[in-house]
Amino acid sequence: MRDYYVRGLSGERLRLCYELAPPRVRRYLEAEVAFVLERVRPASVVLELGCGYGRVLKELARRARRVVGIDLSAASMAVAHRAAPGCELALMDAAALGLADRSFDVVVCIQNGLSAFGADALVLLREASRVARPGGTILCSTYSPRFWSERLRWFEIQAENGLVGPIDYEATGDGLIVCRDGFRATTASAEQFRSWADALGLAATVVEVDGSSLFCEMVTRRDGPVAFPLDRTGR
Repeated sequence: MRDYYVRGLSGERLRLCYELAPPRVRRYLEAEVAFVLERVRPASVVLELGCGYGRVLKELARRARRVVGIDLSAASMAVAHRAAPGCELALMDAAALGLADRSFDVVVCIQNGLSAFGADALVLLREASRVARPGGTILCSTYSPRFWSERLRWFEIQAENGLVGPIDYEATGDGLIVCRDGFRATTASAEQFRSWADALGLAATVVEVDGSSLFCEMVTRRDGPVAFPLDRTGR
């Protein structure tokens, strides 16, 4: 999926997906940001993984002392520079962050971001944990199962406007949306979130927000570094 967002669904095309969101989806997007902002303090240093065109970054910048956004799409980065001029931006892989250990108070990966990266979620969360400060917070979200019909309709609108391929209805269902051009959006369950947190030694709370999002709030240990498991390359 990472190539899909880099080559096709990026920059102004990605922004248009959100411009076309119907009212209930807009409420969902706003509720996610509000949930995150409640956990950001004026002195916070915040990292957003997969910041896209800057939709969330600009809201974070109004609350936090310092905000860093990373993404793999140069087109999205160009739009984000205009949308969130006070933020620090970098083209970077969330699965291999070129950032120092224990640098951030809050690490944000929302709007089903773990699915969009198309990488092993445990590897992504391990990197997020590495760059989070002791006692820092990692915020991830996915779609609530109760939001399925609204979510599907939003993707149908995107398909109707040529932003993603036609929906493959035979393959779509049970939290998965598949398009005929290769687009594929999964979801995570509360049990998956908890299992990832357990594997990394993180305290985790999973809550539903607005009947549309499933949020996992993970807190890093204060008593020293965690011995993270090796990834599949043995690193």
